Amino acid sequence: MNGPALAADGLQTYYGKSHILHGVGLEVNEGEIVTLLGRNGAGKTTTLRSLVGLTRAREGTVRIFGQATTDWPPYRIAGLGVGYVPEGRRIFPNLTVEENLKVPIERPGDWTVARVFELFPSLAQRRSNRGRQLSGGEQEMLAIARALLLNPRLLILDEPSQGLAPIVVQEVFRVVTAARAGGISVLLVEQNVRAAVAIADRAYVLDDGHIVYSGAAADFAKDEARVRALAGASAEDWHQPGTAAH
Repeated sequence: MNGPALAADGLQTYYGKSHILHGVGLEVNEGEIVTLLGRNGAGKTTTLRSLVGLTRAREGTVRIFGQATTDWPPYRIAGLGVGYVPEGRRIFPNLTVEENLKVPIERPGDWTVARVFELFPSLAQRRSNRGRQLSGGEQEMLAIARALLLNPRLLILDEPSQGLAPIVVQEVFRVVTAARAGGISVLLVEQNVRAAVAIADRAYVLDDGHIVYSGAAADFAKDEARVRALAGASAEDWHQPGTAAH
């Protein structure tokens, strides 16, 4: 395994006078899927925003591919090869699928519109449909596809399974693992705990702005009490396609 694609240490982030992150640190090594878990309001989205320059941390450091990016604006961080898929998808509702895919500035690499359509056959079938005409799952796939066209080395995803039917969740997570197989490092914020730990190499758990767990995702998955406590009432069986549900 190579060095870290992303390394953050001691992040202290505020919204106004509200202290949201308290010394948050995490690492994503090259070629890894790392998941950041936690209940609503734990600070997960704020962590991602601090990493990509949208909400600057008052203290702490962020390094991406060896570069100190703590005070960089988002466009410079994106220029290092960071793709960010925010919560809520943020596609353009009045543009067609194909027009949405042409929005990102092209970076050289293997990910092209043709390859994206191979990975997302449903998008290929609906290439002339406007964003607002797509289902929630198709909108999520379009948001991820748009990020892949940046040919990122690091992909950061915020709640990609939110509001999606279980069968669509499986499709989204298939795409995340395909991205990793293509050499992309992934940081995944996710409420679907079982789905996330099934594909991740390592897991962090955030609680009230503090990291309270850091370790192998497989080890976390074995701790049923912790998984249930974190997933709460929304906990549901998760199985990857082709495997039996437990």
